[in-house]
Amino acid sequence: MEDVLEVYHRPYDPNRPQICLDETSKQLVAESRPSIPMHPDQCKRVDPEYRRCGVTSVFMLSEPLAGKRHVRIRSRRTKIDFAEVIRECCDELYPDAELYWYWIT
Repeated sequence: MEDVLEVYHRPYDPNRPQICLDETSKQLVAESRPSIPMHPDQCKRVDPEYRRCGVTSVFMLSEPLAGKRHVRIRSRRTKIDFAEVIRECCDELYPDAELYWYWIT
């Protein structure tokens, strides 16, 4: 673990960007009844009942030392979707970079 933490203390090098990847799934919902808009001295009111509209996957690539982030949305969360995000990172977003992978589990 200490080896991984040392990576975060390295100075910024555009040839060897420090890229972090995170993924999650999110439920998509819609309001089942129209909300009541806000008025002076009154907040917007939303009915807690909702309609489920499926699930989507969110992949976020961030380069904290450069202040960049790239978000990719996929309809599924499979090995192929993960591999496509990695391919896009290597081939399209950072084609000239020397990439080294550190996995944190």
